[in-house]
Amino acid sequence: MNEIVAKEEIAPNTYRMEIRHPRIAKKRKAGQFVILRPHEGGERIPLTLVGSDPEDGTITLIFQAVGHSTRELAALEVGDVVPDLAGPLGRPTHIENYGTACVIGGGYGTAPVLPIAQALKDAGNDLIGIIGARTKDLVILEKELGALCSRLEVATDDGSYGHHGLVTDVLRKLLDEGVKIDFVLAVGPTPMMKAVADLTRQYGIPTMVSLNPIMVDGTGMCGGCRVEVGGETKFACVDGPEFDAHQVNFDLLAKRQATYKAEEQQAAQVEPHCKIGLDR
Repeated sequence: MNEIVAKEEIAPNTYRMEIRHPRIAKKRKAGQFVILRPHEGGERIPLTLVGSDPEDGTITLIFQAVGHSTRELAALEVGDVVPDLAGPLGRPTHIENYGTACVIGGGYGTAPVLPIAQALKDAGNDLIGIIGARTKDLVILEKELGALCSRLEVATDDGSYGHHGLVTDVLRKLLDEGVKIDFVLAVGPTPMMKAVADLTRQYGIPTMVSLNPIMVDGTGMCGGCRVEVGGETKFACVDGPEFDAHQVNFDLLAKRQATYKAEEQQAAQVEPHCKIGLDR
């Protein structure tokens, strides 16, 4: 259990990892996540369940190795065992046939979009996809989303691939062209999700976002992942992670995300010790 059976670097410092956990593989639904620790003394890391193979008993995770703990996770190899893995956590995504659904992923946020896009497709929706990244090398899952979407647009900040600009530029262009969109899902950096929400609010398009606040225990006990939605305090781990984008207080979310920025930068300078407590 919890053995890493496959690992692949799909973009610079971005990894796809398959871990054997039959129970989670059978139970997980679109939008849910797991919390794991790369070693017994490690930090708890929440990661979206990108996919699973119930017959093989494996789950698929995608993550960026940007901080100390995710670098420790990236240092593990096939055959290593993740000592702590809990899930599936969070509420499954509400799925229905909206008509035409537009799924938007910004950077690493494209990974959480994929399982929801699959569920929306299975429910009979026609999918339009928009994915963005800073540069061409950082675009992920284009092929996988392209297989689900009748139309897929790519945007890069530097113009090295696809549209030169932001995902919101592409969305605005589609709406200005008169493309009928009945529902929008957006996952990515907080400023991106806020910009999408501001745009779709003008058009009255129902919009859902998957929030990524600081999260510790994942069960609603610590309160670290609290967010403000519709003027009320919610816990992203048990009430979400998806919420009505037009009700989210993105400014407060951004402030809370930056609470431990200095500590995170300091920790990132420490070399990972991923093999602590592990037996090959």
